[in-house]
Parts: sequence; structure tokens; C-alpha cells
Amino acid sequence: MFSIIIPLYNRPDEIDELLASLCRQVYTDFEVVIVEDGSSKPARSTVESYKDRLKVNYFFKPNEGQGFARNYGFERAEGDFFIVLDSDVLVPEDYLLKVRRSLDEHHWDAFGGPDAAHESFTDIQKAISYSMTSPLTTGGIRGNKKHVGHFHPRSFNMGISRKVWEATGGYKLSRRSEDIEFSIRMINQGYKVGLIPEAFVYHKRRANIAQFFKQVYGFGKGRIDISMLYPGELKLVHALPAFFTLGFAIVLLCPVFQVFFVGRSSFFAVLSEAGAFFLLLFTLALFCHSWISTRSVKVALLSVVASYTQIFAYGLGFIQNFVDRKLLNKDTSK
Repeated sequence: MFSIIIPLYNRPDEIDELLASLCRQVYTDFEVVIVEDGSSKPARSTVESYKDRLKVNYFFKPNEGQGFARNYGFERAEGDFFIVLDSDVLVPEDYLLKVRRSLDEHHWDAFGGPDAAHESFTDIQKAISYSMTSPLTTGGIRGNKKHVGHFHPRSFNMGISRKVWEATGGYKLSRRSEDIEFSIRMINQGYKVGLIPEAFVYHKRRANIAQFFKQVYGFGKGRIDISMLYPGELKLVHALPAFFTLGFAIVLLCPVFQVFFVGRSSFFAVLSEAGAFFLLLFTLALFCHSWISTRSVKVALLSVVASYTQIFAYGLGFIQNFVDRKLLNKDTSK
């Protein structure tokens, strides 16, 4: 039996939609464990309205962050295998069936699955989904077979066996890259961890660009946090958004450099033109690829904005925490 663990913080509408999607599962041998993490907008009444359709248990605890909320759910779960979902996902009706079949075939100790955009999502949510899954952005290394290094399941869609939970103790970090740290620890302890490509969920993520920027900024900072614990996990690909961000800033400043470095003005002029040409090609590639993928001009235009937001936010978070933790030895992990 599966135990589906869902941490919840001020998202009563989202959990309503998620529970409704779980009611339509083809594979029905599962329970749902909702852990309300100190919300000011509790969803108890919403959750309890599903008790005639799902085996669902609701718990309320003081706020500690999603990592520890999941641990709280693990401790109270009855299943043999735990599946962790974020509250802002919708689950296809054959999701658990696909997970069951893959576990029977591959005997995973832990797994992760990809995410996608549902047709009911807003245009901006579809654009954000594109930026987080596109091969033209850093999202391209998530949720596919051709990833960099070991595949690290993410907590919006992952599962672990009970024996993994008992051996590892679950999440050691409460927030910010807590899932990556947990995945690395599972792999280092020799457990069989893999991707189930067909076991995707529809992931809403954030409702607007400002919220998305804040979220991905935290991802960038989190990568440095992970490198402080596991230095070998910091690879060149993780720094690419930072290099892109710095390069973009240099291109913007080239006209200023031409004024102050008169003797090198031609060099900065060429650099400015080359940088502008690259950015134009990159922007066109994003637009065209998204247009082909989503079949919507509006979503394609928004995808350009979302993709640049993702790269800059991650890059800036990465740079700031690199300076703070690597160069200034500040502890910014909390």
C-alpha cells in the first residue's frame, strides 16, 4: 500500500483540487496523509469532506518547514511505500498504476517523476512550466533520462520505501534544497534511486512572475547550501545561470566601458554586438520552441519572460550565496 504524504501551508484551494484528482486513481490501494504545517488558513474542513471517498488523515503541527512536515507524515503513515507530493499538483488517474508497475519491474528503493502543465492552468503557469522543463534552460536537466550525474528526485513528485525512511531518518533540512540533500544521502547509502519518466504530475508552481522569481532565487541559493555539505555535487552546469547573468550584465555595461576605456572601445563594441546577437538568437529559440511545444503564441511570449526570470533568479541566488558562504564564510542556510 502507498502512503501519500502532502505538506500543506495556507493552500486550502490547492489541496481540494489535489484530493479530487486522487479520487480518480485507477490504483486504489493507498492512503493520504495531510500535514498542515502551522497554517493560518487551515484546510481541515476541506480535507474531511473527502473522508467518504478517500482514506485520508489530517494532522496539524507548528510551522517548521516542508521537510520536517514530511517527516511528521512519515512517522504516522501506515504504507509500505511513501509518495511525497506538493500541494500544488494534480495527479493523472493512472499515476499510481504507473508507479506500481515500475516498482514491480525495477524494484526502486526511491524514485522521482517529472512534471507537466495541465490544460486548465493559466497561461503564466504554462509558461513557468515550460521554463522549468525546457531543454533550452536549466529545467532541461530535470525529469529526463539524460541528466547530469545521479538523478535526484524532487519533492513535488517522489517516493521512498519504508526501509529508506527508517534507515535515513528522512529529511535533515527543513527548507531550501531539502529534497536534493535527502536524495544525495539516499544514493550515498547505496539505495537504488531512479526516474519513472511516465509517472508525471501536473505542477502548478507559482501564480505570477514575482512569486516564481522568489522561488527560483531560493533554488540558486540552495545549490550553494548543498555544495557546503557535499562539495562534489557542485558542477559546472549548476553555475551556468550565474555565468549567463554575469554575461548579460557585461553586455548591458559595454557602452559604459567604451566611454571609460577609450583605447579598448572597439573591443567592447564587438563584444556588445556579439552579446546582443546571441541574446536575440536565444530569445527567438525560446519563443519558437515554446510555440511549437504549447501551440500558443501568448504562452510562447510569456515563456520567454519566464525563462529569463528563471535563469536570472537562479543565477542571482547562486552568486549571492556563493559570495556569502564561500567567500565571506557566512552561515545563510537558515
